[in-house]
Amino acid sequence: MKNIWEQFMNMPILAHLASAVFVVCFLVFIVLRGMDEYTRHNEAVIVPDVKGLQMEEAAIFFKNNGLRYVIVESVYSKEVKPGAIVSVNPSFGEKVKEGRIIYVTINETGTEKATIPDVADLSFRQALMKLQTQGFTTIETKYIAGPFQDLAIAVECNGRELKPGESVPLTSRLILKVSDGKMGGDSDNSDAIQSDETGTVRPN
Repeated sequence: MKNIWEQFMNMPILAHLASAVFVVCFLVFIVLRGMDEYTRHNEAVIVPDVKGLQMEEAAIFFKNNGLRYVIVESVYSKEVKPGAIVSVNPSFGEKVKEGRIIYVTINETGTEKATIPDVADLSFRQALMKLQTQGFTTIETKYIAGPFQDLAIAVECNGRELKPGESVPLTSRLILKVSDGKMGGDSDNSDAIQSDETGTVRPN
């Protein structure tokens, strides 16, 4: 070892530099190789396209690809069946590492709902537009006795007056109660009503 060290010390300066560069490159190679093995850089799987599948079906695809999943949200979508997967994060087709957690959003199993807006003291047209903006499509108008013509009073469903902010299915049959501008008579004891072609209910 003493002779080797003496020979090394007697080498030209360029030889010393070359040896140092070789040692540094070797160490860098070892470090990079170790990091590559640790992070499994070359091991990736594709997030499967499970949109529209029920969670039980999609779970098989995730397992076969070495992925885990968590349901994080439920939304309403007309694109897929109730309870089916709407989207995932990371998205379908993306490359991820094996064992990655996939965050799943599923379609609600119930009917889509919306809240009833406050229509009191609005004009008939304003109240109707508010209900339609919320997504309600089955809306009839019932005129009842009141001092102001075409003034919205309340919204009714299944014989019950709804409170502003109350959540009901969008498929509900709503009745928009509107003042007819004629005083006298109680709305609960009003005459028989009939519907015209537009769904407006007027007193006989």
